[in-house]
Amino acid sequence: MLFDSGFLGTRAACYMDVVTLFFALLPFLLGLSIYQAAIGRIKAHYVSQMIILGMTIVMVLIFEIGVRLEGGFIEYVKMSPISYDFLVLFLAIHILIALLAVGGWIYLMISSYQTYQRVGQEGMKKHRRMGRWIFGALTLTSLMGCGMYLFLFVMN
Repeated sequence: MLFDSGFLGTRAACYMDVVTLFFALLPFLLGLSIYQAAIGRIKAHYVSQMIILGMTIVMVLIFEIGVRLEGGFIEYVKMSPISYDFLVLFLAIHILIALLAVGGWIYLMISSYQTYQRVGQEGMKKHRRMGRWIFGALTLTSLMGCGMYLFLFVMN
């Protein structure tokens, strides 16, 4: 089922459509979670961040397993009219930003929880500043992932 044709009407497999759709929605999900903190619902913000982070990790695992089982990036590049060199560079930048964003997100979750337990909301100024950077990096990663989907499965 996950390796059947996808539902977005492209050459991509179903798992790729699911993962791409999730990452297209990720900035909006994060925005809703951030809004919870902005209106003072800190516990809802924390819980939603944990759920979104967990879903993100699951989606990355589905993506990585699917790509490996389908022959890897090289097999997808063969179907694209976009330059191989451009796609490799774009992918390398995408992966670098994604690793930094998710690593930062995990660090932010852990350190903010510890700070909140020690000093409450007074210690959250650094959290807000770092959270803005993480949100930006995750949004950029999502956009680049959707761009890669377009390059590999939509453009003829």
